[in-house]
Amino acid sequence: MSTYVASILRTVEIIMSSKYLIAFTGAGISAESGVPTFRGSPDSLWSRFKPEELATPEAFLRNPRRVWEWYVWRMSIIKKAKPNDAHLGLARLEELGILKCVVTQNVDGLHSRAGSKYIIELHGNIWRVKCSNPSCNYKAILEDIPKEIPPKCPYCSSLLRPDVVWFGEPLDPEIWDRAVNEASKADAILVIGTSGVVYPAAYIPLIVKERGGKVIEVNISESGITPYADVFIKEKASKALRDIVRLCEERINARKAST
Repeated sequence: MSTYVASILRTVEIIMSSKYLIAFTGAGISAESGVPTFRGSPDSLWSRFKPEELATPEAFLRNPRRVWEWYVWRMSIIKKAKPNDAHLGLARLEELGILKCVVTQNVDGLHSRAGSKYIIELHGNIWRVKCSNPSCNYKAILEDIPKEIPPKCPYCSSLLRPDVVWFGEPLDPEIWDRAVNEASKADAILVIGTSGVVYPAAYIPLIVKERGGKVIEVNISESGITPYADVFIKEKASKALRDIVRLCEERINARKAST
């Protein structure tokens, strides 16, 4: 039996015996959909761009048009992308009643498009905007890529900004509390495609581990989470999730047939 097969079988055993399974995803899960990752490869975003020039409040104040042009470029890539079998696999596990929640670092919205219902977006969503004026509470979901760059608030005429968490900004405390609550209830977590080095987000799998839960990691290379993983599946997320979901469905069908 190969290491991969053994890891998949062990993963299915953990999942099927779990009472509260959650997932934690990073940019790697969307890489197969054609969305560039932020780290870990020559084509990653931060190998080509400087975060402080494009993804900080200071950068936006300094040159909002340049920041928005970068986000419009990213949005054009994400708009063409489709959820892959990893996104669809998590949605299927939720549909089967196995997976309770997806906590994601991603802002691309692909989990929602795949059909997942309970999603906690730690770092926001690229398809949402909010007013940059602190005294204005305007927020909106974009139906398409903005034509006016930079877009302006329809209420106060201040500049709109992407509703994402930039470097140097704290996570929304309400959203973080929801994520911590889910991790605190979980007895198993599927960690997929994250570098495991961006905090506080990377604490989520560690919370599960510290409370005695099992950590299953799916990644094409080792990450900051790997030392804590009970199972490490070195494989593309789409293949691993296809196999995991198939075996879970077989187990469920077998149980039904025996009753």
